[in-house]
Amino acid sequence: MKFFTKLLRDEQGATAIEYGLIAALIAVAAITAMQSLGGELNETFTTVESKLNTANKGKGPGAD
Repeated sequence: MKFFTKLLRDEQGATAIEYGLIAALIAVAAITAMQSLGGELNETFTTVESKLNTANKGKGPGAD
């Protein structure tokens, strides 16, 4: 009976679960932030590429 009483009072398992939940929450937040940032970066590079292509028309090798 002492074993079960000691097992019920042991909080190491609960602490491990709490740390696991915190780590999962941080991972979800990081993934969400990275997806948002990735979309913005893609849009920025597409805009820069478009502007460079427009500025470079007729100014390259073979442009007669």
